[in-house]
Amino acid sequence: MNVLVTGGAGFIGSHLAEALINRGDSVIVADDLSTGSLDNIAHLQGAGANLQFIRESVCNVPAMTDAIGRCDVIFHLAAAVGVKLIAEDPVRTIETNIHGSQVILDLASRLKRKVLIASSSEVYGKGTKAPFREDDDVTLGSTRFSRWSYACSKMAEEFLALAHHDQFALPVVICRLFNTIGPRQTGRYGMVVPRFIRWALAGEPIEIYGTGRQSRCFLHVRDVVAALLALMDCRSAVGQVVNAGSEEHVTIEELADIVIKLTGSTGGKRHLSYEEAYGRAMDDLLVRVPDVTKINNLIGFKPKYTLTEALTEIIEHEKAHGGRGT
Repeated sequence: MNVLVTGGAGFIGSHLAEALINRGDSVIVADDLSTGSLDNIAHLQGAGANLQFIRESVCNVPAMTDAIGRCDVIFHLAAAVGVKLIAEDPVRTIETNIHGSQVILDLASRLKRKVLIASSSEVYGKGTKAPFREDDDVTLGSTRFSRWSYACSKMAEEFLALAHHDQFALPVVICRLFNTIGPRQTGRYGMVVPRFIRWALAGEPIEIYGTGRQSRCFLHVRDVVAALLALMDCRSAVGQVVNAGSEEHVTIEELADIVIKLTGSTGGKRHLSYEEAYGRAMDDLLVRVPDVTKINNLIGFKPKYTLTEALTEIIEHEKAHGGRGT
């Protein structure tokens, strides 16, 4: 197929583009490089490569019209992500996530292209009834906490996608991702695993924001890519919202301890308040665990990589690449 991957120079997008090329597809990557990097897809380019890179925002209607006109299906991953970025640049978060998705969905409806939307577990907000099911009610925090602007923007994206499905019969699949990790992920925008590993490898204290009792589930990016590909090919997933995540949960404090053990770091740990870390108060979530019943029923999804296996691979990648991208 001819496939468009928006945000394809980002962490997840670049791994997805690689998998698509490896199975014989031709890929158009559209990315404005605001958070992505050409380094992530450099190995996919060159003479005879089945990848075309377009440095454009998904908000550019003429450019997206041309790209979508030349593809069969769309993986829409372009988004402003990361707690740090959301805290520091909430306007871009809202505008990119809502307007960019509006452009892609409008054009997909007009040109009759199937779309997979990469959404986020942030949509579950402050819910405490774990594991989270796709149809659970949602409670969000106050609008004075900028982190909820991301959750709201992804919810609006989901509403719009499902509206296009209901009103215009757009074949769309929404995948809510839970804490994806793997090689090429940057800690620049607040992602916890690359920051922990780079601090540990540098012999510096691992900084834990808040209490450290927050519980998270981490899924290897190759498991995420396998889920995205299978969901795109699954007819029963059309018009559905589907969780993709691991059931192996760990507290942030425990995550730091595992990283210290795997790296042999002597830098230790230190705790910071959110005010110290971000310069402002931040709402946080105590638990983020997915119910994976639906994705198991749809595509028989089971993660191949444990947390320890994923962390070990990332550590070796960081050693080989000197911690670039921090």
